Amino acid sequence: MYQAFASIQKDLRKIQLFHTDRGSEFKNKLIDEVLETFEIQRSLSMKGCPYDNAVAEAIFKIIKTEFIKGCFNNLGDLTKELRDYVY
Repeated sequence: MYQAFASIQKDLRKIQLFHTDRGSEFKNKLIDEVLETFEIQRSLSMKGCPYDNAVAEAIFKIIKTEFIKGCFNNLGDLTKELRDYVY
């Protein structure tokens, strides 16, 4: 999770909202500390509402079915290929 926040190229102080579902991977001390440090408001999906996160889930499905066709040699290769795919 630290690597994900460290890779953000924008000034974290300009981010106002961080939206996630209620998954356990988002209930950790690091995220809480980053959000508090940069005064970012947390937004959570509504409990028991699968449609609240539909856009993100649709994007993940496209990435899984169209983008990931094989394996990558390392994280750098994955990052480069994903960046090229998105842009």
